Amino acid sequence: MRTAAIRMVVGVSALALTAGLTACGTEKSANQAQGQPPVVVASTDVWGSVAQAVAGDHAKVTSIITSASADPHSFEASPANAAAIADASLVVYNGGGYDHWVDDVLASHKNVASVDAYSLLQAPPGEPQPANEHVFYDLSTARAVATTIADKLAQADPQHAADYKSNAETFNRNADAIAQTEKAIRTSHPGAAVVATEPVAHYLLVAAGLTDKTPAGFASAVEQDTDPAPVDVAAMLDLIKSRQVAAVLFNEQTVTEVTKQVQAAAQSAGVPVVAVTETLPDGKDYLSWQRDTADRLTAALQQNR
Repeated sequence: MRTAAIRMVVGVSALALTAGLTACGTEKSANQAQGQPPVVVASTDVWGSVAQAVAGDHAKVTSIITSASADPHSFEASPANAAAIADASLVVYNGGGYDHWVDDVLASHKNVASVDAYSLLQAPPGEPQPANEHVFYDLSTARAVATTIADKLAQADPQHAADYKSNAETFNRNADAIAQTEKAIRTSHPGAAVVATEPVAHYLLVAAGLTDKTPAGFASAVEQDTDPAPVDVAAMLDLIKSRQVAAVLFNEQTVTEVTKQVQAAAQSAGVPVVAVTETLPDGKDYLSWQRDTADRLTAALQQNR
């Protein structure tokens, strides 16, 4: 994610936020007293899908960002978004600076239960937490999120605790099956070189044992929301035109003139392009999205065997 591109804006004044969200807290208490189901609010439909898989029919799950054409990097939360977060029984979000607008609201409402996916990312022993915040492509983190959601919902709704636990276990088994596809890539294409227009699927590449050859200057510029220097663009295009890479990962939600050049170069050179996204494509849930991406990456690599 391009750090400089994040607009961490919650479009409400301090006075309006305090007054409005205090009312929300009162409403939430009343709803719980009436025995209504827990309300889960997710920052994006990616984490909303994970939450729905765990909640089943026992909780109401809503997601703030739901459009496949939306760019989470430049999202601006509305007063209604902030109120929904403050009034939720549980908030599920990415963390790591990806959706900082959630942190902004939660900072003033510490009583709201939450699950921060990035905080559940397991760094290798002795190493600092990785800087890449796109943890929705890390299946181990997704499994940890599902388990934590089940635990949190069980606290809010003990009557259905067993169902939440069972649903999380089912989700995790299905995620494990996708992880086997990633391991198969590692076995069949160890260290295969790829490039990416943006490091969205970083953790998928790590799990699959692939080598990201994207020029450092290119990747850094994209992260800072600036156009890469001509020398870095040239280096990227040379890798593709000379077929030194087996595939190009293309973020469909961040398209620029430079990324169009990269895509065109890949198509001209016969290098497979694997589309990746940061929100769910139409008709997909989290598991089918991840399964489809892993399968398409497998197919792309097989073209260059």
